[in-house]
Amino acid sequence: MELYKTEPKGLSTRVISERYQHNGAQVDTASFAGQLILNDIPYYIPAAPVATIGIRPNQLKAGSSVAGLVPLIVVETTSLTFSQSDLEGIIANYTASDDVFQTGFLQAIYIEYTGSLAPGPKTPFTTSIASNITLVGTSIDNPAECLGSTLASGPYFISSAGSIFQAYRLYSDFAGAFIQPLIPAANGTYAALPAAIPGIEGPSTVAVPSRLYYTITPELPLAGIRLGVKDIYDIAGVKTSDGNRAWYNLYPAANVSALPVQRLIDAGAVVVGKMKTSQFANGEEATADWVDYHSPFNPRGDGYQDPSSSSSGPGAGMGSYPWLDLTIGSDTGGSIRGPSQVQGLFGNRPSHGLVALAGVMPLAPQLDTSGFLCRDPTIWAAAGKVLYPQLTFYNQYPMNIQTIGFPESGDTDSDTLVLSFLSKLESFLSADTTVLNLTTLWEATKPALAPESLTSLLNITYPILISKEQIMLVRDPFYADYAAIHDGRLPFVDPAPLVRWAFGDSYPNSTLTDAINNKTMFMDWWSTYVTKNDSITCSDSLVLYVGSTADEQNYRNQYSGPPEVPYGFSSGRISPFSEVPDMVVPIGQASYFSNITLHTESLPVTIDFLAAKGCDGMIFQLVEDLRAAGIVNATQAGQTVDGGQILF
Repeated sequence: MELYKTEPKGLSTRVISERYQHNGAQVDTASFAGQLILNDIPYYIPAAPVATIGIRPNQLKAGSSVAGLVPLIVVETTSLTFSQSDLEGIIANYTASDDVFQTGFLQAIYIEYTGSLAPGPKTPFTTSIASNITLVGTSIDNPAECLGSTLASGPYFISSAGSIFQAYRLYSDFAGAFIQPLIPAANGTYAALPAAIPGIEGPSTVAVPSRLYYTITPELPLAGIRLGVKDIYDIAGVKTSDGNRAWYNLYPAANVSALPVQRLIDAGAVVVGKMKTSQFANGEEATADWVDYHSPFNPRGDGYQDPSSSSSGPGAGMGSYPWLDLTIGSDTGGSIRGPSQVQGLFGNRPSHGLVALAGVMPLAPQLDTSGFLCRDPTIWAAAGKVLYPQLTFYNQYPMNIQTIGFPESGDTDSDTLVLSFLSKLESFLSADTTVLNLTTLWEATKPALAPESLTSLLNITYPILISKEQIMLVRDPFYADYAAIHDGRLPFVDPAPLVRWAFGDSYPNSTLTDAINNKTMFMDWWSTYVTKNDSITCSDSLVLYVGSTADEQNYRNQYSGPPEVPYGFSSGRISPFSEVPDMVVPIGQASYFSNITLHTESLPVTIDFLAAKGCDGMIFQLVEDLRAAGIVNATQAGQTVDGGQILF
């Protein structure tokens, strides 16, 4: 489904293609450097070419240029003959696999010969293609001088001097998911995208390169994967905001990228921008709590459900944009899982400590983790192998399932879907299911001298950890640095972080040690009585709880009270305290009646999978196998998890 809508044409147009016209093949020249419109589709052209070839005077056809550049395709062949039929096959492949390519690029062609036979007088390289496409050369008679290793196949623009430039398609960030779209710069750094689409659909424009430029290999398993990065991760050459305007303007650009981001870049991922986070990664409600920046829009259902937080931008972007493949977020108390649940995405809070968080803003190091939000479980698993290389991907699975809070009967569409999924999972694993009652189990097995209930043990553990640690690691240095250059003033901070920091200030520092001890007590108890490591299946059981349903809505146009301290214990707090993986799996969608549209709409239904610590790879592999069996499916960008036009 195409979610992008082009702006109405208002500039000069001309036909640039005859044989391959597509409804007239119109070209508009933009009024600013680096950006043009080809057949109603906007493109950004980087300043530096990727290659140069020799061009004869007047070799490029008059009237075929767009803003001084001629659209070009680069193709590859292993045969000594290249025909119109070969070209037609390549065009079909390009069209099916790449959103940057379009038939407007068929003005000129450059052919890379990669065959094993050396051309010669008796075996010359020959071409026979339509006369209206200019053959600017082949790698045999006009080898390209490349700035990189080779000139990849795909769409480009070429100048009259023979400079070849990559084509980046421009998309509107209509969901407001991005805080700063980026493009590659020199020496592994990044820079702000100097381009914009006219209109008011969104505050940002995002540029994406052709997928055809990249080839996945064992060394580059994420080659060409378009990656959005939560704006608490440093990216070399770019400032980090942490969701706060004063922070963004106070500190310089990062010199190096955060370790998790760099791992993904080294594996071939293509960073397309930084994405919005609620302030300092604290939980915030859309509309009510977001002050410095506007909360992104959740595309599902009526379009006015809260996107959850704090990885709000990564969640909204993945739910909205089919051109975005993967986003990286962080999860301390639910910041990946919440957005994944409400937007129907595969999302993982990993086992704690799987990857170092150098260059990532902390909330509480004892709880902070780095993980993904994704629509495609295959990409999700591939990214997991890159970010957590120490994991083992088990292909034998536990035969014991424990459920928390599952419905007993199918009273609603959501309940029916949950129970149907559980039945299919039981059959797939040949597993037995038992209900896990944590209250009863704790009372029967709790450590000596432990409180009578889990709530008593853990009620303030989470807020103490996140407030005390962030006060020391973020707030106090920030306040001091800001005051030093602003005559002792304090910076603005949103209400939610202030409430949490004030809570932390009200307790003595000794409570931080108590909170760490309570967390450790729960972690040891969990690994002893609930999920234990197993040499064959990694974890002796799977623990499942319901992540999201359509039975509860959270409208962003409703004002709640002021932000509150996040007291308590719930299913979502199990993984932060026990350090086990918690992975969101969308299983479908169910209907609800919207008080916005006054129509029946659909919202995602998700299940969270937990296993023993370090068993993330087993869950990744299980989800892939469930997809192969047709029990789970990749989700789509759009109004529903099956796609569809987003409501505005």
